[in-house]
Amino acid sequence: MNATDFVKRLLVGRKLASTQLGETLLPKRIALPVFASDALSSVAYAPDEILLTLSLAGMAGFAFSWEIALAVAVVMLIVVMSYRQTVHAYPSGGGDYEVATVNLGPNAGVVVASALLVDYVLTVAVSVSSGVQNAKAMMPFLAGNEGLWAAAVILALMAMNLRGVRESGSFFAVPTYGFLIGVLGMTAWGLFRILGLGENLQAPTASYEVVGSPAYEPFIGLAMVVLLARAFSSGCAALTGVEAISNGVPAFREPKSHNAATTLAMLGGIAITMFGGIVLLANLTGLKLIDPDGHSHFLDTGVPVDVAHETVMGQLARTIFDTFPVGFFFVITATMIILFLAANTAFNGFPVLGSILARDGFLPRMLHTRGDRLAYSNGIFVLAMAAVGLVVVFNANVTALIQLYVVGVFVSFTISQFGMTRHWTRHLKTETDPRNRARMLRSRAINTVGLAGTGIVLIIVLASKFVYGAYQAVLAMAVLFVVMRSIKAHYQKVARETAVGAMDARLLPSRVRAVILVQEVNKPTMRAVNFARATRTSSIEAVTVAVDEAETREIVAKWDEQGLDLALKVISSPYREVTGPFVNYVRGIRSDNPRDVVCVYIPEYIVGHWWEQLLHNQTALIVRTRLNFMQGVMVTSVPYQLASSKYAFDRAERNSAAAWRRPGTGQVRVGDFNEPGRRE
Repeated sequence: MNATDFVKRLLVGRKLASTQLGETLLPKRIALPVFASDALSSVAYAPDEILLTLSLAGMAGFAFSWEIALAVAVVMLIVVMSYRQTVHAYPSGGGDYEVATVNLGPNAGVVVASALLVDYVLTVAVSVSSGVQNAKAMMPFLAGNEGLWAAAVILALMAMNLRGVRESGSFFAVPTYGFLIGVLGMTAWGLFRILGLGENLQAPTASYEVVGSPAYEPFIGLAMVVLLARAFSSGCAALTGVEAISNGVPAFREPKSHNAATTLAMLGGIAITMFGGIVLLANLTGLKLIDPDGHSHFLDTGVPVDVAHETVMGQLARTIFDTFPVGFFFVITATMIILFLAANTAFNGFPVLGSILARDGFLPRMLHTRGDRLAYSNGIFVLAMAAVGLVVVFNANVTALIQLYVVGVFVSFTISQFGMTRHWTRHLKTETDPRNRARMLRSRAINTVGLAGTGIVLIIVLASKFVYGAYQAVLAMAVLFVVMRSIKAHYQKVARETAVGAMDARLLPSRVRAVILVQEVNKPTMRAVNFARATRTSSIEAVTVAVDEAETREIVAKWDEQGLDLALKVISSPYREVTGPFVNYVRGIRSDNPRDVVCVYIPEYIVGHWWEQLLHNQTALIVRTRLNFMQGVMVTSVPYQLASSKYAFDRAERNSAAAWRRPGTGQVRVGDFNEPGRRE
């Protein structure tokens, strides 16, 4: 094993054979933190976004926080119930993309895919950025370089996910369940102290008055409607990640659909409980937030006061665990970690969706295959790089990133629900069994309600967030849609060009003319000459390019000394260039007959070290590249192994031997063909 392989194995673990795919399937206890961490963690920042937006109306705005939270919870319940139908109807893992493609056509599917891909990137960026912001409560040194710290976290998550979904899921399960225990425990203990013991718990910001933006004064009429709609759309960030389970059904253990639907129900119940509890505690403790961009500010007895920004989770943990510091640090630490790990939902959803799109020809095919850990490594890498770019550009500013968020997920929600209603309507036309019809009618009703709910939310999100940055997300989706359609068109064009015709398999060249590129008279060149002769071509020519007069005379003299029954043709090169004159010569001997072929033989050195490649074969590489674009010309590299090549050979042998010793890496395949009765 060389140094590169050693480092790779150290980072991502040993290789896994395709036959070990079943070992990576997830039980429900692991699937919940893997696929639901995004939706669960959103309760840590969705209440912040509601209160931040309502602060623009001053004290009057906070009175509507519980109504906004209730509306968000209702929409979440509708979406969860709707996606349970999707999980049962489309268990192959295509999720919203498959639903839209099958029921509404390829263009609708690509629209959904564009929205989801953009949303997955934003999920990573927003989650990690929010985690960094929460971490500042305990680590103030993060301030000022949030973007770089967030990028480092994303790269760490990328490395972890390259190890495979099962291993990363097991690692992430403990902090996810720790977050659940922390938030639910904090909610229960806080409500017990306030409602059961009658304690008057006040958040650190409860005594301050909030002055909002003049644009929303007075807070009535259109101004109120606009701000409440904006607060609702920001709170709907709590719904992101719900669709991830429908994309990840193949990763569940059998019965896949049942386990996925159960996990989805668990996710909905836990997320709604946590979200509602946090908003309720915020109201009971008088918690307030202000817009960090300065559109709202605190007053203390009528005097403006500068208060360090602290998140809802930070203020609640500080208030409820005022006599138990361990509880405060546990909740803050768990919140910080879960926000980082929430990106793991996207790291599981994006690569799977990318693989399906690549299979269908809408993305580069390299995204379709699994890596040696049975994870979609290329998709994981692409997602990480895109998210790193976002957090660096926005310096991990959650308030700025959140404006781009949610649009994509509700585009996919709405189109998917429309597709599901079409799905059930289509099947009802042919279904005659009364029990199945009753089940389908119930499912269609659920998806119809889901369509209405998500459609209304989408309109609200677009109307309230468009000018605040949502247009950038819409633009990104449009660009991605055009790019994917272009990739599909390219693959279709290539398929048409390369399709085998009726005579292609039997059409032999009428004449093959061999041309040998001679740069030196040595063993590699003689090997090329002998190989060209052995192929019995129609004619053979040896050609050298006269770059230097003295060197050319020496080459010709050495050629004549060999006594070959083959003349060496010298091509003049007044500008001392090899590639251009040689390529022009080959072009000149090409005939107009489409069945004539010119085969160019180029001697090449095989070396053992990477740095040796820089010292050899550069001219051969350029010539070969130029000739590959010429019709009717084939290029044959004639290898000559230098002594140093044995090092590369030894490395390959060691790797091959190591692979052979691993179970399931070739032995079974070889054995199959040696079994008695196996056809030769």
